[in-house]
Amino acid sequence: MNTGIESVAYTLEEPPFFDTEDMGSVHHARLLHDQKVSVKCVIALEMIGYFSSEPGSQLYPIPALKIFYPSKGNFIGIVGRLGQRKIVKKIKGLMKGATDLPVYSINAPLIVTGVDFSDHRSYWTYGYDAVMITDTAFYRNQQYHEPSDTAERLNYELMGKVVIQVFEAIKGLAREK
Repeated sequence: MNTGIESVAYTLEEPPFFDTEDMGSVHHARLLHDQKVSVKCVIALEMIGYFSSEPGSQLYPIPALKIFYPSKGNFIGIVGRLGQRKIVKKIKGLMKGATDLPVYSINAPLIVTGVDFSDHRSYWTYGYDAVMITDTAFYRNQQYHEPSDTAERLNYELMGKVVIQVFEAIKGLAREK
């Protein structure tokens, strides 16, 4: 069954439902699998609006990552698990150049904290390629999930650039046979 492109919004991704069968994405992934729907890739948007140009504003789950990635939280990230190098590289290539917002990517084992902290994880269970597009959440935004984590702290211009980049990636994936 070919359904084309779907845009889906989920509920229940946050605790206490995170990592349970009650996550909306778990239900969707299972439905796709049970109906034998072929999925080229799932792109999950997770925290895409907080940016900082301050040196040292970007933290990492493993200190050695500082060697390969910026110290400023002024980029968008693509996160995939090990074994997804090809799809992560493809999406990164489609996103890069769509705007001037830098794009970085990582394929990491699940033992790295945060690699599976969103809805994309639900699709991995069923063998689908799925990536997370993220501003890295609590590795950048020190007010993440605090009362002080308010809308005025978001950078809507850069968030718009992420949307353009993701749109270009979707168009590129859709053009492929």
